[in-house]
Amino acid sequence: MENVLNEKQQHIVAISCLEAKGDVEGLAGAISGGLDAGLTVSQVKEALSQLYAYTGFPRSLNALATLQSVLDGRKRRGIDDPEGRDADPLPEGYDALRQGTEVQTKLSGRPFDYTFAPATDYYLKAHLFGDIFARNNLTHAQRELVTVSALSALEGCGAQLKSHVSGARNMGLTDAEIRSIPAVLAARVGDVEAWRAGKAIAEVYGEDFDEARPLGRPMFPKGGPNEAYAKYFTGGSFLAPLSSGKVPVSNVTFEPGCRNNWHVHHKGVQVLICVGGTGWYQEWGKPARKLNPGDVVEIPEGVKHWHGAAKDSWFQHVTFTVAEDGASNEWLEPVTDEEYDKL
Repeated sequence: MENVLNEKQQHIVAISCLEAKGDVEGLAGAISGGLDAGLTVSQVKEALSQLYAYTGFPRSLNALATLQSVLDGRKRRGIDDPEGRDADPLPEGYDALRQGTEVQTKLSGRPFDYTFAPATDYYLKAHLFGDIFARNNLTHAQRELVTVSALSALEGCGAQLKSHVSGARNMGLTDAEIRSIPAVLAARVGDVEAWRAGKAIAEVYGEDFDEARPLGRPMFPKGGPNEAYAKYFTGGSFLAPLSSGKVPVSNVTFEPGCRNNWHVHHKGVQVLICVGGTGWYQEWGKPARKLNPGDVVEIPEGVKHWHGAAKDSWFQHVTFTVAEDGASNEWLEPVTDEEYDKL
């Protein structure tokens, strides 16, 4: 999918997602890049302020402090960033509840009343969609770009993410702009965030989503179902032999949440080369290690261990074993949901 978002929009995507992710170091770089691309201080400040309603005050305040630090550093280097215009004052007698109800209805595509929690319904209408969305130093389309990007960083918010993908269309983002978000997240933030956005967008548009290849770029082959070893895995896995011979090499693909049982390689050293998505590796008695593309794991002979995908990301690793005569695998107990959910 061709990326049609301009540089300013791409930096808004990155800034918003990194704020929600809590990646302060990455956020500082994204803010600096956004300012270089022509975002004003007011626009960045507004996006980070709006996000308190979605990610909480701690994330928002940390991000605003990061913006302040970036601006101080740039000023010391002689860079004078334009403040940009602030939002216009609200007119006398402005009715936040009425206006917010209209904005929420347009965003949702229908009237929405959260009758289970009337106070929360009021906060959504009067404060978020009334007070915040009334500030016109960001357009409603820009605000939904901020929101979709941020929600892509938050685990367990798939329903809200899908709702705001639809809302982004209703508030003026084009289909092409929305479909560009995963590619920007993949390039500027991370695979997991891109996967969440891609999945939500595909579901809203009623399109097929190849969950093992969510980023629109070549990955190692997925292969067929790993049927021969399925009884040793929790969840679905796929096996793609890459070469044969004295040291066979294969690519293993794990669906989100899939992991193999605890096991031991006898008379052999296994090597894992991570090539896609996010996963986990753990040795018995040690903390689990998070795995990202480019990570390499060398598993000593005789060590009890397991490996698999993060619960919200597909994962691929290339694997081979340097084995002695008589080498074997000893498959043991599954990794329980209780153990896995603690990661």
